[in-house]
Amino acid sequence: MSKNNISCGKISEVQAAGFLESQGYRILFRNYKVQGAEIDIIAREKDTICFIEVKSRSSDRFGSPQEAVTLAKQQKIVRAASMFLQENDLQDRSCRFDVVAIIRGAGKEKFSLIRGAFVSNE
Repeated sequence: MSKNNISCGKISEVQAAGFLESQGYRILFRNYKVQGAEIDIIAREKDTICFIEVKSRSSDRFGSPQEAVTLAKQQKIVRAASMFLQENDLQDRSCRFDVVAIIRGAGKEKFSLIRGAFVSNE
């Protein structure tokens, strides 16, 4: 991954956190990493713990950003989420997997929030 892509990804995560806060989410952690997996944002919406993947694209010409959250990526996020819940003794809490998709174009961003974008099969 190029330095430009990493920089764009970090900017997208900062913007996504602000967007989520404007939607009523409370950010708990950013860039939670465990055993080769990462969750971009962990937040709380009301009583639900939300594990959020952020994806951005310059256009949707080759597919939407959320389409880049592959099954393999979902499985890594689910595994990391399970570890987070165990580490923090939150296994009894309701949780959900969301995606924030950002499309950048003409000097502005379009944010889409997909609540319950995928489910855990564990």
